[in-house]
Amino acid sequence: MSGIEPETRDFLKRIIQTVSMGMLFLLVHMTGGIYFNWAFFEGSPSIGNIVYYIIFSITLTALIYYFYRLWKGHV
Repeated sequence: MSGIEPETRDFLKRIIQTVSMGMLFLLVHMTGGIYFNWAFFEGSPSIGNIVYYIIFSITLTALIYYFYRLWKGHV
């Protein structure tokens, strides 16, 4: 990659980081939500559902903040 300009390299690096962090987020939450059945309510919400959605909200907020900082050039 020595022939690539630094701006292009940084742009591609940001794209790869965005896709990989998004895929990791989805993989973790799909595993927790679907495999462990925490995303679905069966009658009334259980403590597992509540904890899952609290963690989901916190990590989604952190992911969006990370993407914001990444694309503003602060990371």
